[in-house]
Amino acid sequence: MATPSDKLAASLEILKQLQNEGVVAIRSSQLSRTHRERLLHSGFIIEVIKGWYVPARPDETQGESTAWYASFWVFCSSYLTERFGKEWCLGPEQSINLLTGDWTVPRQLIVRTPKGGNKPLSLPHQTSIFDIRVELPPASDMEMRDGVRLYSLAAALIAVPPSAFQAHPLALRTALAMVRDASEVLGRLLEGGHSTIAGRLAAAFRSIGSEQIANDIAGAMSAAGYTINETNPFTDAPQARVSPLGPSPYINRLDMTWQGMREQVLIYFPRPPQARPEKNAYLRQVDEVYVTDAYHSLSIEGYRVSTDLIERVRSGAWNPDSHAADRNHRDAMAARGYWQAFQRVKQSLASILDGKNPGSVVQQDHGAWYRELFAPSVTTGILRPADLAGYRSGAVYIRRSKHVPPRHEAVRELMPAFFRHLRDEPDPAVRVVLGHFILVYIHPYFDGNGRMGRFMMNAMLAAGGYPWTVIPVEKRGGYMAALEAASVEGDIVPFAQFIGWLVEGTTSPS
Repeated sequence: MATPSDKLAASLEILKQLQNEGVVAIRSSQLSRTHRERLLHSGFIIEVIKGWYVPARPDETQGESTAWYASFWVFCSSYLTERFGKEWCLGPEQSINLLTGDWTVPRQLIVRTPKGGNKPLSLPHQTSIFDIRVELPPASDMEMRDGVRLYSLAAALIAVPPSAFQAHPLALRTALAMVRDASEVLGRLLEGGHSTIAGRLAAAFRSIGSEQIANDIAGAMSAAGYTINETNPFTDAPQARVSPLGPSPYINRLDMTWQGMREQVLIYFPRPPQARPEKNAYLRQVDEVYVTDAYHSLSIEGYRVSTDLIERVRSGAWNPDSHAADRNHRDAMAARGYWQAFQRVKQSLASILDGKNPGSVVQQDHGAWYRELFAPSVTTGILRPADLAGYRSGAVYIRRSKHVPPRHEAVRELMPAFFRHLRDEPDPAVRVVLGHFILVYIHPYFDGNGRMGRFMMNAMLAAGGYPWTVIPVEKRGGYMAALEAASVEGDIVPFAQFIGWLVEGTTSPS
């Protein structure tokens, strides 16, 4: 007679078969009622709407959002295709977000379809789909990205309303910089007689330095008999030079994000001490804070470590061959890795306190920090040696966050650009706040990004003469909320204030 474990294993086999076929949005017809109820009860799937499910982790707490956010785009594309076939696409503004590399989960996904019901469909965690009954653009004006039907770049730039340039200037400037030649938009402008839009786009291209494209649009429209009045749709001052025909949209977005956020950091983060710290005294203070730092940093990541374990690791009294005596082997490996990485970070601090460029030092050394962080887990077989190879080679999702980190192909473009900013940034406060935030925004590793971000923050604090600063686990909620505001809403102020409060030793309100 089959045991409950045997029955669950049988259901998991069915789920595994679906996942092996690439199925993320699971329809009720793809699972028998018995398997479906068993998997639901055990927490291996969650119901999105009636008749639709996505995989989940049974160890996630009730109401956890991670499985939903990780499945959002695949679910929406599967559901919309099941409902509307090929007769749907996202609106032009959300198409531009995805085309420029921003896959943040939106609060409401606006879908255009001639079969729309003009009403919202509620989805988990305050998200929704709103299908608008409207004709689709021509097939030549649409494209597919990872199963999501979008406006093409040129068609989206023509279709977006003027208000989009004021509401989403970073995305629109990034999109404009992706246009390589005026011919990409001119055909549509001429065919539709879009003289007003042509004037708006010509001025927008001119504002980002694409003079040739702007001149070609204005010249071609005038030659066709249209009167062109160029009106710049952007109302803000650009914070960074966009590089048409140059870097990828990811790098343009990073450059503009850095320049835009730095102005806010300069306002809200405390000014650095005027005196440069003495190296040996500073490193002694860092040693003194190690136990506290390790406890809180590891606890933020969900590891259950005690100060006793941390002390044994530091003193060398910890024996990896007797790990069974510790409550959790994985936690013990994390504690040992943190100790090893901490020692390597201190070497970087010594170089920085000797006056070397902090951006150059961390670019050279951060790979060694990461390898030390996970070396004990590799040695004991928890991780594979390949896990120390470096930046991630696949997708990664942040627990409970709507922010979807850039594709792994983009990470190899973004990390050199990130270190370029750290090298060139003249202000210590900006290096502190954006050094941490941008690293975790890129999320270059499968694991350890939070710990690496806090190491990066403290290396930049040392460069500015600020003290090594611990983020308490008791403040985890405020810390994660501030990072979420910066990642999803582009608002760096809460994060700059949060870190600033800790650096000054004052109590934050969160």
